[in-house]
Parts: sequence; C-alpha cells; structure tokens
Amino acid sequence: MQDYRKFLEKITEILEKGSLSSRDIKEELKNNLKFTIEKTINKLNLVSREEFEVQKKIINKLENEISKLKKKKKK
Repeated sequence: MQDYRKFLEKITEILEKGSLSSRDIKEELKNNLKFTIEKTINKLNLVSREEFEVQKKIINKLENEISKLKKKKKK
C-alpha cells in the first residue's frame, strides 16, 4: 500500500509541474507494475523449472528405492 501511495504522490507531483504526457504515464505504470510483479514473485519463493525437474527426478528415484526395499522385506 505504501508503494502505491508513493506512486500516486509521484504522479501528482509530475502532473502539478505540467510535465507529464500520456507516454510518461504509460512508462511509469509499466515500471511500477513490473516492480510490483517482481516483488510479489520474490515473496512467493518460487523455484525455476530446472530446479523443479531435478527435485522430481530425485523423488522418483527415492520412490523406486523404497518400493524395492518393501519388496525385499516381504520376501
């Protein structure tokens, strides 16, 4: 919310100076949105597709090993 308030204050300041065009507004909105998206994604603590695939392979391997051990135990 504070970022949004800063953004509005900046837009208001520029409007008051009379030096704002529609292109400036577009760029400012684009930059603000990009920053907000990146900030949100970083908070989510997501992993890359490659990291996910590596973990998936490790889990499959461990599941196979567990399955083999269970079969041995039954014998």
